[in-house]
Amino acid sequence: MIAKDQDEKISVRRRIGLLGLGRSAFYYRPRTVSDHDHELMKAIDQINMSHPCFGSRRIMAVLRSAGWNVGRDHIRRLMRMMRIFAIYPKKRTTIPCKEHKIYPYLLRNRVINRPNQVWCTDITYIPMAKGFAYLVAIMDWHSRCVLSWRLSTSLDASFCIEALQEALQSYGCPEIFNSDQGSQFTSSEFLAVLSARNISISMDSKGRFYDNIFIERLWRSLKQEEVYLNAYENVKECRRGIGSFIKHYNTGRPHQALKYQTPSQVYGLLQRAAS
Repeated sequence: MIAKDQDEKISVRRRIGLLGLGRSAFYYRPRTVSDHDHELMKAIDQINMSHPCFGSRRIMAVLRSAGWNVGRDHIRRLMRMMRIFAIYPKKRTTIPCKEHKIYPYLLRNRVINRPNQVWCTDITYIPMAKGFAYLVAIMDWHSRCVLSWRLSTSLDASFCIEALQEALQSYGCPEIFNSDQGSQFTSSEFLAVLSARNISISMDSKGRFYDNIFIERLWRSLKQEEVYLNAYENVKECRRGIGSFIKHYNTGRPHQALKYQTPSQVYGLLQRAAS
């Protein structure tokens, strides 16, 4: 055992070597997002909601015409942070991580006519006055009913797994679960929850906005009718506002595609009729 006075004589370089770390990792301090970047991310998000086909070049042009002095590299970095990607057919130039299995898309030409036949999920960026958060939701595809959701300030898989487990415990199991190819949904921990219940796994093709269109429409409604109208000061206000909107979305908002019924009516009525 090394005495305290001896330990103090060991150089920082030696300590880093004993721990098996690189010097850059030892000295690294995470950079906080500046107030300027927060405002810029909000502007990018609003453009993306209105024009999801715009890439970094067009977003840069729109921002510059609005008075922003910003370059394309800066915009691309923030878009990656926000998980925002232009929607257009792409060549398959990205090779998935070998550790993450990618599943085929199972919903093409499939008739979806009952609740719990297909669930879907996605993550979106939520701006606040100081900082930002990420929202994940689990939705029943047929009824558009939001079964569970979670808010997080980081993009690890844990909050997605919590939302999935809550939906499974409350509503049973779907036949198919659809997501994009994000690292949260291709992680072994997330997939293990589905596989343990023999749920078929479906994943959107790269760059295919319409493969998960219903939850994308939820994000558009949420941001235009709630998020952009209320400048959340913190995560607590954000959680309260989103919770209120989703409750109204499920129980008080008629959908034309559902013959002007609410998602909860379609999900609950059809479940009872089938039982």
